[in-house]
Amino acid sequence: MPSDHASAELLAGLSSLLVTVRDADLNLDVQGVDDVRRTRAEIADQLSDYVLPRLVQLEAPLLAVVGGSTGAGKSTLVNSLVGEPVTESGVLRPTTRSPVLVHHPDDAEWFQPDRILPDLERTLVVGNDSYGLRLASTTKIPQGLAILDAPDVDSIDQGNRELAAQLLAAADLWLFVTSAARYADQVPWDYLRQAAERSTSVAVVLDRTSDDAVLEVRGHLARMMTSRGLSDSPLFTVPEAGLDADGLLPAEAVAPMVGWLHELAADPKARHMVVNRTLDGAVRHLVMRTHDVADALDEQIAAIEQLRDEAQKTQQASLDEFEAQTSDGTLLHGEIAASWREFVGTGELLKSVEDKVSRIRGRFVEGMTGKRTRSNEVVDAIESGVRLLVVEHAESTAEKTARAWGATPAGRHLLDTNRGLERASTDLRVKADRVVHDWRQAVLELVRTEGADKRMTARFLAFGVNGIAVALMVTVFSRSAEPTAGGGTAALGRELLDAVFGDEVVDGLVDQAQADLTSRVTTLFAAEQKRFFTLLASPDDLLAQQAAVRESARQTEYARHVEFLNEEEKKT
Repeated sequence: MPSDHASAELLAGLSSLLVTVRDADLNLDVQGVDDVRRTRAEIADQLSDYVLPRLVQLEAPLLAVVGGSTGAGKSTLVNSLVGEPVTESGVLRPTTRSPVLVHHPDDAEWFQPDRILPDLERTLVVGNDSYGLRLASTTKIPQGLAILDAPDVDSIDQGNRELAAQLLAAADLWLFVTSAARYADQVPWDYLRQAAERSTSVAVVLDRTSDDAVLEVRGHLARMMTSRGLSDSPLFTVPEAGLDADGLLPAEAVAPMVGWLHELAADPKARHMVVNRTLDGAVRHLVMRTHDVADALDEQIAAIEQLRDEAQKTQQASLDEFEAQTSDGTLLHGEIAASWREFVGTGELLKSVEDKVSRIRGRFVEGMTGKRTRSNEVVDAIESGVRLLVVEHAESTAEKTARAWGATPAGRHLLDTNRGLERASTDLRVKADRVVHDWRQAVLELVRTEGADKRMTARFLAFGVNGIAVALMVTVFSRSAEPTAGGGTAALGRELLDAVFGDEVVDGLVDQAQADLTSRVTTLFAAEQKRFFTLLASPDDLLAQQAAVRESARQTEYARHVEFLNEEEKKT
């Protein structure tokens, strides 16, 4: 990479990668999503904490992060490398809750929150009461170098472990500290393995090692480093030694390491090579990891489609049952049946509608004087019955949908965080009342429109708009019912309609009235279903996010290759 700045293409690619990865919707609890969420967070953190800030200020001091196992003596080592006490050490665990970044006074501007680790609060106060980054300046550390004392990677405190990982991801150089007693522990080697995968610049420090054990332990540690891809990493040994009054190791014990660090600080080219290697490896590794995020969106989309499909199947089954029950005579029971029988008379069906025109006409004429007619009573009973049926199906649909969702981890989490979905919405009854009332009005208007040229006929005058509308509703509710529906009087509604309009017209009216009711209820149920669907992202949106992540990764990787080739050409 260029010695003073990164290319605009690489910065643009990484900036896009940060946005697209951070915005990737992984809200559903599908298998493996916790790991991918952590990956997403780690990618976003490393990009914002280290990679992007570093790429826009390549001339900044080299940041060496000192990390390692519990009790390895990191804080004592940092103080000894600096040459004065700058960070606290002690026997109480966990220590280093507030990590210390030590720098030369003239380098202070490089470590402001807008430069690196922007989410960590800066403080000058000594203490471990809260998580933050304490800045300490001293002229004993050369310009061009900063040393950060990180928490233990295997701390018993989860916050410390997470902070250690965050700080190591923001390092130009890892100084990984271990001891003769802890050098084979698994957790530190997990971090070192990650460093090798990312091509991070690493130096390993074997601390607190007795003279008797140093040759054996150092040899074994060196072989372990070689087998794990760290053969090029420096290995320093700090012998076990007493501390002076300031808690520092003897100067000669850390002299090789101090000399190496000071040489890096004094040599811009060598410093740049360390930073370049870490940055290039970090970008390459981040690009690789973004594909895990993009691939995970496939699982999200599959889960969304499954949940949507369950909800749609449940709703459609409920609508099908509703449509069947509004045509098979189910409604012609109870109050509706009683009011209908009272309306048409309880005797045998008429041999001819004409024989009873005058009698039925008398039932409607009362409406002309403003009295409550029996036809209105039937309509009221119909409205009540249909409204009850709508509410029952809406409640059942909500309950069944919630049950189906609850059978999956993704759906169960959504139900747990959005209480009440297993019941219909609180205003469902009011909406159902409006739907049924509007349908009644639509049926009346349908009758008025169809009977416009028949209003002066004897039959129409006998029945009236309300009476014909009642007959039409009853005919809709009994169109696929047995002849005995409604106590054997349901068929009379069809006979009345046929007498007024004729068979073909009546068929069309029945079809229109039933289709209109089904359409209105479908719209109401769709609004109820929306309570579930608003919890789900659009599959198309996730596909667009997936494509954006992959395109950002492609652009970044291409820019990285160009940058790397340019750097190699400069070396040759």
